[in-house]
Amino acid sequence: MSSLDIVNPWFATRLGRPRKTVNEIVKGKAAIAPETALQLESVLGVPAAFWMEREARYRESLARQTRKRSLVAGAEWARRFPCAAMAKLGWMPGDAPRADRVAALLRFFGVASTETWEELWRAREVAFRRSVRGGGKQGAIAAWLRRGEVEALGLDCAPFDRQRFRAVLDMARPLTREGPSVFQPRLTELFASAGVALVWVPELTGAPISGATRWLSDQKALVQLSLRYKSDDQLSFSLFHEAAHLLLHPKKAVFLEGTGLDTPEEREADRFAADHLIHPQDYATLLAGPLTPDRIEDCARRIGIAPGIVVGRLQHDGHIRFHEGNGLKRRL
Repeated sequence: MSSLDIVNPWFATRLGRPRKTVNEIVKGKAAIAPETALQLESVLGVPAAFWMEREARYRESLARQTRKRSLVAGAEWARRFPCAAMAKLGWMPGDAPRADRVAALLRFFGVASTETWEELWRAREVAFRRSVRGGGKQGAIAAWLRRGEVEALGLDCAPFDRQRFRAVLDMARPLTREGPSVFQPRLTELFASAGVALVWVPELTGAPISGATRWLSDQKALVQLSLRYKSDDQLSFSLFHEAAHLLLHPKKAVFLEGTGLDTPEEREADRFAADHLIHPQDYATLLAGPLTPDRIEDCARRIGIAPGIVVGRLQHDGHIRFHEGNGLKRRL
């Protein structure tokens, strides 16, 4: 008998299997196949189910050990993400050991390994690169975008309808005069009716993004807002700016707002938002007289939008100073 043998030749003979094969099974180098389990049942009188269950437990244990080593090795990868801030927002568990933190991040991103995440991000980075270079950290931006995707998956939307979406934007204008408890669910409902998932994701440390627009499929778009500036004029402008990308620009494009980039697409979206919120003729009428708080409020009431939006437009265009009229803005 070889010094490496741990199985009695008699047992291998009764089992009807080569001694080498039986040795490899005992050492865990070879798996117990269903046929082998039935042979063990015949020779030892122990049910085949017992052997199959032990085999499954053993292989699972080996897989978990391998997985644990992989997660520990992924600790450096996990440092890219603002885990504390994500935990504070309830996106992942807090105060977790390094290996558990890596596992939580993988679950958050819906990927099996750090290598898979790298492949997916490299594929997306081509689309994001132009926007990301303006500011922010890769991991934080990826996490903020992923949270938007997760929330969008939970929203049932009709197939995208361009004509319906334009009508929805008209219905959205008067909602700017309402508080968050009214406009937020109503806007989400209206956008969904036109094939657009509208999600509200808090700003994340390291991701200075006020909004993002991208297509999840040919029939479902995603508009993601962060309330970064926390005022009704900024939120309303961001909402209509993101909507403009869906109506004016290619479906393959991805737009991240807040990085300070100046491109033809961004300028076009800015003009769309400004003119859709305050029609050029109404704006010209306002500029024809004194820009007092009473006149600003009267203009806003007449055209059916929040007065803070009018103030923000006047400040941006340099018609009033940035400290003037802020009492008409609503903090969110």
